[in-house]
Amino acid sequence: MITRRTALAILASTALPKVLLAAAGGVDALAPLVAEGKLPPVNERLPKTPRVINVAAMGRQPGRYGGTIRSLIGSAKDIRLMTIYGYARLVGYDETLNLHPDVLERYETVEDRIFTFHLREGHKWSDGTPLTAEDFRYCFEDVLLNEDLSPAGLPTAMVMDGQAAKFEIVDERTLRYSWAVPNPDFLQKLAAPQPLVLAMPSAYLKQFHKKYQEEDKLKALMKEERVKKWHQLHQRMARSYRPENPDLPTLDPWRNTTPLPAEQFIFERNPFFHRVDENGLQLPYIDKFVLSVSSSALIPAKAGTGESDLQAAGIDFVDYTYLKDAEKRYPVKVKLWKKTSGSRLALLPNLNCADPVWRPLLRDVRVRRALSLAIDRQEINKAVFYGLTKESADTVLPDSPLFRPEFANAWITHDPDQANALLDQAGLAKRDSDGIRILPDGRRAQIVVETPGESTLDTDVLQLITDYWQKVGISLFIRTSQRDTFRSRAVGGEITMSMWFGIDNGVPTADMNPGELAPTADDKLQWPVWGLNYISHGEMGEAPDLEPVVELLDLLKRWRHSADDAERADIWRQMLTIYTDQVFSIGLVNGSLQPILVTTKLRNMPEEALWGFDPTSYFGAYKPDTFWLEQDS
Repeated sequence: MITRRTALAILASTALPKVLLAAAGGVDALAPLVAEGKLPPVNERLPKTPRVINVAAMGRQPGRYGGTIRSLIGSAKDIRLMTIYGYARLVGYDETLNLHPDVLERYETVEDRIFTFHLREGHKWSDGTPLTAEDFRYCFEDVLLNEDLSPAGLPTAMVMDGQAAKFEIVDERTLRYSWAVPNPDFLQKLAAPQPLVLAMPSAYLKQFHKKYQEEDKLKALMKEERVKKWHQLHQRMARSYRPENPDLPTLDPWRNTTPLPAEQFIFERNPFFHRVDENGLQLPYIDKFVLSVSSSALIPAKAGTGESDLQAAGIDFVDYTYLKDAEKRYPVKVKLWKKTSGSRLALLPNLNCADPVWRPLLRDVRVRRALSLAIDRQEINKAVFYGLTKESADTVLPDSPLFRPEFANAWITHDPDQANALLDQAGLAKRDSDGIRILPDGRRAQIVVETPGESTLDTDVLQLITDYWQKVGISLFIRTSQRDTFRSRAVGGEITMSMWFGIDNGVPTADMNPGELAPTADDKLQWPVWGLNYISHGEMGEAPDLEPVVELLDLLKRWRHSADDAERADIWRQMLTIYTDQVFSIGLVNGSLQPILVTTKLRNMPEEALWGFDPTSYFGAYKPDTFWLEQDS
């Protein structure tokens, strides 16, 4: 059966340029290496059938080689942004969120349960070694099924009804993954900002694997890297999402060349990247990205003084006026893209928090609804966002075909009287002399709301909410910490409530996984322990015992088994209804704008677009490998 996905896959793989490699576009910085014999000529570096990106058909201008983009990051860990921005995936989204083969030449699906992948002939990793079926076998058998390297077992996207994927090598360029039942989530996981990894550079990584390396040499490598276990060595050297190992071959458009520790990271063009423009020019056009580590608090100031050529991370709407003013002094422009998150900021009550008194209270829907009704979102919108956002629950945006007004309006009316009544009904009727409610154990009803402290926006909004909640007898205390500390405290149950973004993907279609609406990950701050239980297939954490949460997981399970578009859309509707009615996250406003600062030399970057981690991978779906620098302007 030819599905819509398969048709798109075939169309994308057959649109080859009439004259491959016929045009010249500026000076290729790789040419000297070819002349010196250090690199093969480009026609030997590209696959036999490269992926063709028709830049003109995207409404853009075919570009020229050259130039360096400077950008600022808050810590060395943020080099992972290059993996997200580069967005080379087995299959990936385009700007209109259709899936296409990317690293894959093409693929076929049968009933959403059998997936056959075809590799491009001659496709190579960034070190020039071939990408073959062996790289997929190594990843599946020697990494994902290895108990030392993958103690939690296969990723959830590869397990259906407790049954692991069946992996087959059809021939050296053809692979197959199959299940007995549909797995409609499989391709979407490959296209994710943090993708499901199915292929690893086995020729390089086998030296760190105990199955292939001699014991003495492995011990020497462990000593060199100062680790005690071989699996720690392998994990460090194989980390592709955060590419700290410059020797690790990649399929991304740019490759890291800087080892840790460093304050500045240089990413250079991957000479074996598999995409070309319609003129046959190998992508990417831009030679280098230089990422400089800076204090997060200083990123807006530095970006506004000309120290960045492309900046979105670390700046926010509160910086817009300052950054816009920088246009008068520096050759930069500030664009505004629409955020995809379901809520620009959301309060996330931790239903798994360790506090024995707050945990049952936060699991009481009356308390969550009361805390939401006590908030004056209209005032927050006007005071903090200049009235440019939309007051809303944490849900999908009107840009999504799944949007319904009742989801956005669920429990967001500013109604302190109803909030007070709900808190009384929840057993918090007794108050002290300051009007603060008394908890069952005699403490004052004070909620500590924690944030990663990366933006003053969080604390500005929380100051307003402090006043709103005070009027219904709830005291709010703000605590900020570093992001990693913040996350580890949440997973450990030490955080009672946090402030973070709402759901990442506010523009989903029914084909996209609704897992964000259920506890499916341990980094979801309202239910991390239940999420850990899900990703570990029940081996760790705790199974949820709250009926609406159990129902969300049951619906998610039904979605993962469904091969019917109408049924998937209905499941989405049911899950959104439960999620917003139960107020599992307290959304405030959405539809906010993200400033993007760019050098005036940069070409092909859209004026307006969607900005978000999921599903667009920030810049990724807009293909930064097609961006180029006008050297003479």
